[in-house]
Amino acid sequence: MIEVKNLTKRFGKIEAVSDISFSIEKGEIVAFLGPNGAGKTTTMKILTCFMRPTEGDVKVGNYDIYDNPMDVKRSIGYLPENNPLYLNMRVIDYLNFVGSLKDVKGKNLKNAIEIVSEQCGITDVLYRRIGNLSKGYRQRVGLAQAIINDPPILILDEPTSGLDPNQRIEIRDLIKKLGKEKTVILSTHILSEAESTCNRILIINKGKIVADGKKEELAKKGDEVKIIIQIKGDRDKFTEILSSMEEVSSFNKLAEIGELVTFEVLTKKDIEFKEKIFHKCVENNFIIYELKTIEASLEELFKNLTQN
Repeated sequence: MIEVKNLTKRFGKIEAVSDISFSIEKGEIVAFLGPNGAGKTTTMKILTCFMRPTEGDVKVGNYDIYDNPMDVKRSIGYLPENNPLYLNMRVIDYLNFVGSLKDVKGKNLKNAIEIVSEQCGITDVLYRRIGNLSKGYRQRVGLAQAIINDPPILILDEPTSGLDPNQRIEIRDLIKKLGKEKTVILSTHILSEAESTCNRILIINKGKIVADGKKEELAKKGDEVKIIIQIKGDRDKFTEILSSMEEVSSFNKLAEIGELVTFEVLTKKDIEFKEKIFHKCVENNFIIYELKTIEASLEELFKNLTQN
């Protein structure tokens, strides 16, 4: 549905996006992540034909952003970071206006407004002025305008900004439901939201793609693996054992309850470490209560990939 090749965007001497390439298939819900200033919003503006790139090629569906910008725009429902609403309009009037701009007319427009109003939870505020709504409801109105013409692709920049926890869950559920039929790009700073909503993670940093794949796949690419081990026995002796093992990068004691002590171990070879530590525990009469690998959280992966 989306194919980006060697995309670059410069603002004077500043290169906001630097020779990035990726493709997104139909039905994928992709989290587009990165720190502030990484190039996320610039990339999304190029995909929606709001901004022209300096170099590179982009196709949305079967349409090229240079040759068929209007067809690209018809294919995309876009909710930008700064939700552009006419605050003096009533919600119903705004949706009628946006729908007509997107060539949804007559009975089809009336039906579309009913559907998106129910989906986004704004039925009760249709006849209120947008300027009198809370930020959460304004976000809902912005999402409603993005899907009013039933586009095959959705690009959502911080769609749950300003929503309370219950509203976030509702919008996440809606995005998942829409993702069964549409291609969705979701940009968010709420990493738990990306983790629970999206089936693929794409991380950009300083204008370059630094990670692309499922969260489980990205976790395996890390330099070190975290192991939790809880034992019963001579803790000083166990510390000596950990210090002597070449597979161990570092370790620290997490907790100590009675005769039980829990250690967190960082290692580059988790399988070899588990086998060796098991045998050493048997040799030294330690009792193992827990020995497990902890998958890196998305927050840890994000931090490792974007801090340096």
